[in-house]
Amino acid sequence: MSLLNNSNAIPTTGGGYNLENSLRFRSSANAYLSRTNSSAPTNGKIASFSMWFKRGVVNSGSNMNLYGTGTGAGNDNYQETWFKSDNALQFNMYSVTPRVTTQVFRDPSAWYHLYLQYDTTQATAANRFKLYLNGQQITAFTTNQDVPLNTNWAMTKQSQILYIGTSYPLSGYFDGYITEIHCVDGQALDVTDFGQINEDTGVWQPIKYTGTYGNNGYYLKGRGTDNSGNGNNWTENNFNTTNSALTTYDIMTDVPTLTDEDTANYCTLNPLRYGIYPGNAAVTLSEANLKATWSGDPGTLISTINIPTTGKWYWEAVVPTQTFNFFAVGVVKNQETTNLNTFAGGTGYAVYAYNGLKYILGTGSAYMAIPAQNTVITVAFDADTGSLYVGAGGSWANGSGSTNQTFSNAAEVVTGLTGDISPAFSFNSGSFIVNFGQRPFTYTPPTGYLKLNTFNLPDSAIEDGSEYFNTVLYTGNNTTNNIAGVGFLPDFVWVKNRGATAFHGLVDSVRGFTGVDANVLYTNSTNAEGTSGAFDSFDADGFSLSTNGYGFNQSPYNYVAWNWKAGGTAVSNTAGTITSQVSANPTAGFSVVTYTGTGGTKTVGHGLGVAPQMVIVKGRNGGTNWVVYHVGMGATKYMLMNTTSVAVTDSTPWNNTSPTSTVVSLGTSSNTNGNTAPFVAYCFAEVKGYSKFGSYTGNGSVDGTFVYTGFRPAYVLIKRFTSATASWVLWDSARNSYNLSDTTLYPNLTNADFIDSNRSLDLVSNGFKIRGTEVQMNASGGAYIYMAFAENPFKNSLAR
Repeated sequence: MSLLNNSNAIPTTGGGYNLENSLRFRSSANAYLSRTNSSAPTNGKIASFSMWFKRGVVNSGSNMNLYGTGTGAGNDNYQETWFKSDNALQFNMYSVTPRVTTQVFRDPSAWYHLYLQYDTTQATAANRFKLYLNGQQITAFTTNQDVPLNTNWAMTKQSQILYIGTSYPLSGYFDGYITEIHCVDGQALDVTDFGQINEDTGVWQPIKYTGTYGNNGYYLKGRGTDNSGNGNNWTENNFNTTNSALTTYDIMTDVPTLTDEDTANYCTLNPLRYGIYPGNAAVTLSEANLKATWSGDPGTLISTINIPTTGKWYWEAVVPTQTFNFFAVGVVKNQETTNLNTFAGGTGYAVYAYNGLKYILGTGSAYMAIPAQNTVITVAFDADTGSLYVGAGGSWANGSGSTNQTFSNAAEVVTGLTGDISPAFSFNSGSFIVNFGQRPFTYTPPTGYLKLNTFNLPDSAIEDGSEYFNTVLYTGNNTTNNIAGVGFLPDFVWVKNRGATAFHGLVDSVRGFTGVDANVLYTNSTNAEGTSGAFDSFDADGFSLSTNGYGFNQSPYNYVAWNWKAGGTAVSNTAGTITSQVSANPTAGFSVVTYTGTGGTKTVGHGLGVAPQMVIVKGRNGGTNWVVYHVGMGATKYMLMNTTSVAVTDSTPWNNTSPTSTVVSLGTSSNTNGNTAPFVAYCFAEVKGYSKFGSYTGNGSVDGTFVYTGFRPAYVLIKRFTSATASWVLWDSARNSYNLSDTTLYPNLTNADFIDSNRSLDLVSNGFKIRGTEVQMNASGGAYIYMAFAENPFKNSLAR
């Protein structure tokens, strides 16, 4: 049904419907909800079930149930939905082949929405059971058998024992957070009765359901109490819902809405990202990623949210039963590149509670008194000054070996830190528990210090990345072909035939057209600019094609087009010593620049108002390479996009000078500044929550490096730049709309789509996780640069 005609839901915009709390399910405590239906169902063959959940442990090696029931044989007595040990989702019924998703769900940093539509009275088998995640129906399954006609749904059956967070016979306990559970008995509603796309962000969000529930329906807001009016309450088993002073308190303000400064999606420990000293440390996360247990060499755990570059932030940690065993609290700088093995020993900023010393880049000195066992450690970070403070037991350290100060007299561990800063924790043998404010703090934070959650993150200038970058897929037809769905008038379009060996074709509004033919360049070639009769125009919602056009419109091949929005019609820019023609979009940090080289040391204006982090230059006449500047390499080096070569140290492309807020510096290289030669430069500046340009180090493992971007990526480009040659590798969320993302293309090659788990990654709510072991992306110790663009900033993102 259409949301506009939906009488069972109250439409909201801008996140107007807000949730208040969730229930933490600790698998280590065997926590679950249970009830027994005492009434006959309204219609046992028809039901709707909706729940929001946030995963805790994602690498447990065991199954975890979202819900389930089972009291004996028969399809209507045994049903459950659970995460397999490989993180696929499986729907089970007695004697029916399980329905198992090809999609895997291992994003622990944000929320998912699960919706099940059940109507076994439908004659068409495919309509009897539908599964939705975040508003999108899942249709790809590795195994799948249709539900038999007229089979009852066990979760509304009379006398049936029901479970949330486990299944019959009490096994496979869920670890994470659950809230906003609706079960409607006797109606097969639409997913839009329980959620909708936010018109500002483009993200699926909960809405208020106002319909009826039927006899055995219920509505759980985050506890076991039924809010439907039916009185179908659930028993809360093995939860702590009474003593908020204990670390086991399970009523959380971690929710999938931006409710207020105390209620939103919260920071936790990140199971996708941790490092260890050389050795075989065993790290186990539990209690919805708020507890870590270590055995072996010391290691480091990082949080799921980077600290914003402004504001003041507070969190706590406690070692509950053991001695401190090298327990350290602090921060790491530049999370995506820091070697975690040296946290507080070489590149970190931390206090080792076990000896009371502070460590700054490996240098230790007295800071605080050694705290007693089970003491709550308090941490405060002032991003405005880059200052870190640590205390214990409600007092703050004086910096000379004592912990007896009020916060106004506290001594900083370090000051002047800038850039990406993340909370970090190190331990050696034993356990520790963290609290970012999703449960009550033990101590009142200093005045002005906030909890680390998504409500308190700054708004991005771009809430919906698809308004400035978007990927579209289409099929060539050898004739008129109007490609719509971009969502804006693009200024730069990069097209690749996915099904055949073919060049990458790049067109932009500044180079424009020669007559009616678009001027085209090819990233896999040094060829001069050519023309394509296939590309006819840039349109308000995409672009138009005609004729065969091997690079753009050949039937019957599938194509991908990556589209960027610059500034429209180019203007003359005289900021540099070379006058340039520039189409600039400072909001999105992107400009297209054309200029004529001089052969001498010069500068050229880019129009962005901030320094670009990546610049790609191509001579429009023949024989020149695609030359790349990237902040991860610096201005003394360059790489070539049309080759597999490593970074080359050479002053001639960029004159050993990094770009400024107004110009790109050029040396005497014929590839960037040949005398009288025409050039185009694509300039990219970083925009928080929308684009990211950085570097990382590979580890050679399928549990690869996690790269924090601060957004849910729509596009990732990676290149190894030291030690060994490798191709450029490109992923996007259109060709793989869910994880695992294993479909790649190569800007320096003409290859068609290549699908290989060895060249794979997960695109998640706050970054990307390397999953492949191919040296192009994850050689152990290999250094890589990347470019990424967002679907949405992490503040608004759901888990994928």
